[in-house]
Amino acid sequence: MGILDFLSGQFIDVIHWTDNTRDTMVWRFEREGHEIKYGAKLTVREGQAAVFVHEGQLADVFTPGLYMLETNNMPILTTLQHWDHGFKSPFKSEIYYINTTRFTDLKWGTKNPIMCRDPEFGPVRLRAFGTYSVRVSDPSKFLVEIVGTDGEFTMDEVSFQIRNIIVQSFSRVIAGSGIPVLDMAANTMELGQMVAKEISKIIADYGLAIPEFYIENISLPPAVEEALDKRTSRGLAGNLDEHMKWSAAEALSKGGAASEGMGAAMGMGLGMAMGGNMGGQSGPWGAAPTAQQAPVAAPPPPPPTEKVWHIAKAGETMGPFSRATMGQKAASGDVTRETLVWTAGQDGWLPAEDVTELATLFTVMPPPPPAG
Repeated sequence: MGILDFLSGQFIDVIHWTDNTRDTMVWRFEREGHEIKYGAKLTVREGQAAVFVHEGQLADVFTPGLYMLETNNMPILTTLQHWDHGFKSPFKSEIYYINTTRFTDLKWGTKNPIMCRDPEFGPVRLRAFGTYSVRVSDPSKFLVEIVGTDGEFTMDEVSFQIRNIIVQSFSRVIAGSGIPVLDMAANTMELGQMVAKEISKIIADYGLAIPEFYIENISLPPAVEEALDKRTSRGLAGNLDEHMKWSAAEALSKGGAASEGMGAAMGMGLGMAMGGNMGGQSGPWGAAPTAQQAPVAAPPPPPPTEKVWHIAKAGETMGPFSRATMGQKAASGDVTRETLVWTAGQDGWLPAEDVTELATLFTVMPPPPPAG
């Protein structure tokens, strides 16, 4: 190996970084004591930024592109080193690649319930969870505030702190929103935007941004949800007494064959209670009705249906006529004792005088006319 080959091996002339880990936020280019050759090529791909740190001081930041590392491309580093325009020597500097793409599908959730005051239910405890995405918005600030001298920084190292900020901001927004619990599902988008705005104010100091924030679910404690389900069931059932009867019937039907005897006994008791409520004669178990259990009057029988008759005269059938109409016809002579009549349920045609309801029409005589 010649001396020129040895010297060329001590200098770095190509600088780039490719990543396939999907969770690396910062990666430091390894020099291993080698100096960077003046005029070396620096490649910064889309979704990356390159930050130069010289002797512990933040220097130049490079956005996506291909650069020749010369004094005109490194103004801050040139100022720090007091380089003149004739500078051609290799130099030492740390180079950090920052991943500026979005880190998506990150989870967040409340470890403990959040106390809120609901206008309908009063004090309630809420839990929530969802997803968010984060990206580096200011590479130099992120390197200074979060990364420090870490040679390889991953999303897991900062996600815990971001989740704490999210939960704190969510608790403050949800407690002050004034949105009823039953309406929160319809306002998750608005709540998410409000929470994302609060979070962005805080994490901007870390050089980070939250481009997406989603609330997937807001839930009540199981006991409260169960009580709410019962309340909904009562609303669907309407009448409370009918709801209790329906609940008892459901319990009997779910008992199965193993509890047939017990179900029969309960059914008899329920039948007695229902009979007592309907008849107003006794209480639930045969006792006298109490003041709260007022007797219910039996409904009146249906009104009797009025009979009508048909008349057979000169080979033709006329009618039907009511009894009042038949009386008028008897008075005018249109219907006589021998006139054949028929009504529903009667066995064939009969003379009018043989029908009990019409016979009286021919026996009642009008009173004498008044004196003139």
